[in-house]
Amino acid sequence: MTEICLTSAYLAPVEYYSAMAQAKTVYLEHCDYYVKQTYRNRCHIAAANGAMVLSIPVEKSGNEKVLTRDVRISGHNDWQIHHWRSIVSAYNSSPFFEYFKDDLLPFFEKKWTFLWDFNSEIQLKMLELLELQIKIKYTEIYKAKWEDDVLDLRESIHPKKENRAGDIKSYYQVFEQRFGFQPNLSIIDLLFNMGNESQLIIGN
Repeated sequence: MTEICLTSAYLAPVEYYSAMAQAKTVYLEHCDYYVKQTYRNRCHIAAANGAMVLSIPVEKSGNEKVLTRDVRISGHNDWQIHHWRSIVSAYNSSPFFEYFKDDLLPFFEKKWTFLWDFNSEIQLKMLELLELQIKIKYTEIYKAKWEDDVLDLRESIHPKKENRAGDIKSYYQVFEQRFGFQPNLSIIDLLFNMGNESQLIIGN
C-alpha cells in the first residue's frame, strides 16, 4: 500500500503501526467526530493478570457531537500516574524497558489539555523509536469515502473488530508462558519486548 487513512490513537496497536510502516503517506483524520470505546483514547497492554485496558478519561460533552481534535482530557483524576504505574508493572522485566522508559515517561508527567495533541506527540515519539520515516498529512475535510488509491482504515482498526494481527508475526512477550501469545496489543508491548527488532515484526 502507498497511502492510508487512520484515526488518532493512544499508543495504538501493532496492526496500526504495521499499516503505517507499509505506507508511504499516512492521512491522519483531523475532521472526524469523537467516538467512544475506540483506540482514540485507549490502549491494551499485557499485564501480570492478563490483558489490561488503559483508558484516558475525557470531558463529557452531553449529547453534542465533538470533533476528535477538540476533545479535552479530563483533569479530575490521576490517570497519568495510574497509566504509568501500570506500564511499569507490566513491562519492567521486559528486555528493553530500561532502554526506552525515559523516552515515554515525560508524556505521563506533562499536563495535556487536548487528547489530539497528546496522541499526536506520543505517536511521533513512537515513530522515532521505531525508526520509521513516514510522511504524515492531516485531513482538511471529512470524507465519508476515500478514493480507491487511499486505503481507509479509520473504522477497521477498532478494539471490537477483527484485526490484521493474524498477518503479523508473533514475538516474545514477558507473560507468554502464562497466557500464550497475545496479539495486537499496544505498540509499546512490541517495543519493550523486541527493541530494535520491532521493525522486523511490523514490516512483515
